[in-house]
Amino acid sequence: MIERLQKIKERFAVLEKQLADPNIIADTKRYAEVHKEYKRLQPVVETIKIYEDLLERRQEAKNILQNESDDELQQLAQEELKTIEQQLPEVELQLKRLLLPRDPNEGKPVILEIRAGTGGDEAALFAGDLLRMYQRYAERKGWDFTITSYHEGSVGGFKEVIARIQGDEAYSRLKYEAGVHRVQRIPKTESQGRIHTSAATVAVLPEPDEVDIHIDPKDIKKEVFCASGPGGQHVNRTQSAVRLTHIPTGIVVSMQNERSQIRNYEMAMKILRARIYELEMRKRKEEESKMRSQMVSTGDRSAKIRTYNFPQSRVTDHRIGLTLYNLPDILDGNLDPLIDALILHDQTQQLAALEK
Repeated sequence: MIERLQKIKERFAVLEKQLADPNIIADTKRYAEVHKEYKRLQPVVETIKIYEDLLERRQEAKNILQNESDDELQQLAQEELKTIEQQLPEVELQLKRLLLPRDPNEGKPVILEIRAGTGGDEAALFAGDLLRMYQRYAERKGWDFTITSYHEGSVGGFKEVIARIQGDEAYSRLKYEAGVHRVQRIPKTESQGRIHTSAATVAVLPEPDEVDIHIDPKDIKKEVFCASGPGGQHVNRTQSAVRLTHIPTGIVVSMQNERSQIRNYEMAMKILRARIYELEMRKRKEEESKMRSQMVSTGDRSAKIRTYNFPQSRVTDHRIGLTLYNLPDILDGNLDPLIDALILHDQTQQLAALEK
């Protein structure tokens, strides 16, 4: 780990110099990239400094205990050593958490999808409550929150609503909200005061990057041949038609409309690029569909990650067994106590897996 920490410090020093470089400052895109990496490494480097300072002070205290005969110095060194030994494990743990592999989707905007599950009109109303909860949470975090599409319920709320959220740590925090959310409360339409249980599903998807289709020339098999059809003598005498085969995907494009082989080739490449793009988008949609279905299961009340109990003002996250009795505060967007606990649980599991 020491070697890794040294590399991080060296990289951070390089980034500091780059942020002061006039050439990089003038390049807006490059400066933003450098600044983003700098901000990501800053808490790591600050923790490294604390860790190294503790190690240095521990060694100094040990040296005093070994080499000094003064009783007062000995006592001070023992107290110092005891304090440091208590602090080190906590700092080491914090450092390990900071060094855990980053989620590849970290930093991407979020596509938030909320759908009413079992429970009819009450489920739609609850979906509306969840939407407001996430809107308020986004406001607290300073994130941009935009509703992109919705289908309202017959008595209010939403049968389905989709929003786009962009901001620092938006995906890395909201990803823990994916799943089935269950509500227990007395509906406004319930005349006998009975508690009903309804559910809504939440999917949290990273917004995909723009697909940049790069086709390696080595992956293309090019064939030329004489065009067929109208065109007079030229058709039979010149090999102007082009057939391109993209070897990795097996996509074949033939073009013979133009009299020029170059023009046919250019048009065939455009069509080939478009077909590869379409294939990539289809794969991506299949992956997103699979991710979405894994997140929300069936939308049934039994497949729950969290329960919101109104009569008891209680919220229980079933994944970590955490119960909080501040339902109004949570529905008003104070989600950090839940999300922080989920992040800590996730990091603890990752650390345990690394140490096996």
